[in-house]
Amino acid sequence: MELSDTRIIKANRETVWAHLNNPETLAACIPGCEELTGSADEGFEAVVKQKVGPVKATFKGGVTLSDVDAPNGYRISGEGKGGVAGFAKGGADVRLREVPEGTELSYEVDAKVGGKLAQLGSRLIDGFAKKMTASFFEKFQEIVEGPSEPA
Repeated sequence: MELSDTRIIKANRETVWAHLNNPETLAACIPGCEELTGSADEGFEAVVKQKVGPVKATFKGGVTLSDVDAPNGYRISGEGKGGVAGFAKGGADVRLREVPEGTELSYEVDAKVGGKLAQLGSRLIDGFAKKMTASFFEKFQEIVEGPSEPA
């Protein structure tokens, strides 16, 4: 399964890049993240709790950054094992480009699941993946831009 999208973030590219490499920002943006340890240089270890349809699982796994081209982008890859629920793995190519409004963040995500999760059917899994991806980047944008000013 593959997903892609583009967002305009009202911040300069260096600020967006710093947040993309900050474990606290990443942990706050990953839906269901209970723990994220490590660093951008050495990789992260994560514990994430999720419910996909009728399947609840705690996934434990690693996240690594590769093809790093600071401050233009990188590839973020991860794999988590959820015991009897199965596994999830995938990655995203993230690119940053300066635009008059701030920074254009574009991403292309690819993901795979196995075990009980794979038995749920592609429509349910694809919908869940889209929801998770949108949630991550909405929260990321919210954190980077800071609180919005009252109208």
